[in-house]
Formats: sequence, structure tokens, C-alpha cells
Amino acid sequence: MPVAHARKTAVSRPRKERILVEFPEGLLRRADEAARKLEKNRSELIRLAVEQMLAEMEKTRFELELAAGYAANAGINLELAEEFAHIDREGF
Repeated sequence: MPVAHARKTAVSRPRKERILVEFPEGLLRRADEAARKLEKNRSELIRLAVEQMLAEMEKTRFELELAAGYAANAGINLELAEEFAHIDREGF
């Protein structure tokens, strides 16, 4: 019986695009220094910085939506807390 050959599966990598980014000279120097300290190349440092900034923006957006939800439900939450306040005090 012939041995079946396993199909070679290509490793799927995210598609990358080359972009041009302009930096003031001093900022570029600082970025290159930081990249060296972190043992990363310039592109990795920039990608990491953008990822962190986007994550912080998403976190801020989520926190604002959460605060809006709490504010929108503040009345009903207060009513529920008052309704069950006597039960909370029973243990004391």
C-alpha cells in the first residue's frame, strides 16, 4: 500500500503592508534608543506602541460605556437598594 503524503500546510501569517512614517529627528533618535533597549527593531517598536495606544483607546471607550450604563440605571439601582436595605441590616 502506498504511503499517503501529508499535505504541506502553509503557515498563515497576517498580511503586512509597508508604510512611510515621518518622525522629527529627536523623536526618531529616542525611538531607536528605546528599540535597542527593548531588543526590538524600529518597526516592532512602532507596532507595539500603536497596539498599546489602540488597546488604551478601547479600554477608555468601554469604561465610558460602562459609566453611561451605570448612570442610566442609577434610579432603578437606588430603588432596589432601598427596597432590600432592611434585609442587609438584618445581619447586624
